[in-house]
Amino acid sequence: MELTGPAADLGLLVLRVLVGVTFSLHGFQKLFGWFGGGGLTGTARWFASLGFGDGRVAAVMAGLSEVGGGLGLALGLLTPFAAAAMIGTMTTAALVNRASKGFWSADNGWELNGYLIVVAATVALAGPGAYSLDALLGLEALSGPLPGLAAIVVGIGLGTLRWRTRDTSAS
Repeated sequence: MELTGPAADLGLLVLRVLVGVTFSLHGFQKLFGWFGGGGLTGTARWFASLGFGDGRVAAVMAGLSEVGGGLGLALGLLTPFAAAAMIGTMTTAALVNRASKGFWSADNGWELNGYLIVVAATVALAGPGAYSLDALLGLEALSGPLPGLAAIVVGIGLGTLRWRTRDTSAS
């Protein structure tokens, strides 16, 4: 049985809002120090310790990607772009912070990063559903397999590029 109609649209709405808002809160932690975060100064120091120069650019990039990607996903606005931002940020996080520690998050692995990549990729492929700003604004051309695949490729590609261009001698 194919899941379509109001039930699928409601399920996509719940998924988008819960994951997207939560994801955006991490960006607010990085940018403003809200919700117990390090703010720009603390986050920049952390990124510097990971090999991202003085860390300021990386902190702003990650924070804006998390806020923009998360809120975009939650609202269903420019969904493939929001998903690409989330996928890129989580790809970098998985590679820099977690890849060497294995899969399980209990061991500080990349498990949660992987889940978030899959959620963003799934929404990018399926589209945000009828209860979204994309639908309200008539942006249905942004939904479907081709824009979804583009979001996945761009997100993973840019996330990997960001990881590979850091200064590994600093970390």
